[in-house]
Amino acid sequence: MSDLVRCSEVTPKVFATRETRVLAGAGGLPAERFVLGYVVVQPGGEVPGHAHEQEEVYLALEGRGEIVVGEVTHPLDALSAVYIPSGAYHCLTNTGESVLKFVFVYAPGGEVSHWAQEAAALQSPGEPGI
Repeated sequence: MSDLVRCSEVTPKVFATRETRVLAGAGGLPAERFVLGYVVVQPGGEVPGHAHEQEEVYLALEGRGEIVVGEVTHPLDALSAVYIPSGAYHCLTNTGESVLKFVFVYAPGGEVSHWAQEAAALQSPGEPGI
């Protein structure tokens, strides 16, 4: 495995309104204790509400949106970061007219369960595929 990865060369996990590319850990670069990824959310799109045992940080690179962490809603715009504690419910919505791009990092490493749950829901009968 290489010690270098280019976003453009990573096959994305494609969801209804976003694409997620895992760059390190969980199938990316050989990180064992954390996962780093890059996400592009379409206008009006979202990262649906979920919680997991890992603590996490989102760093917005471009665009704007809102993120709910627990019961608090925060505006999120370019070069702002938000901390998500372990076990905290969180969801993100792109409130802008252009794509929202952000980087996430969470620890400990491993794949979070909401990716598989969301993909399975999209493949249910009567629902569009991923």
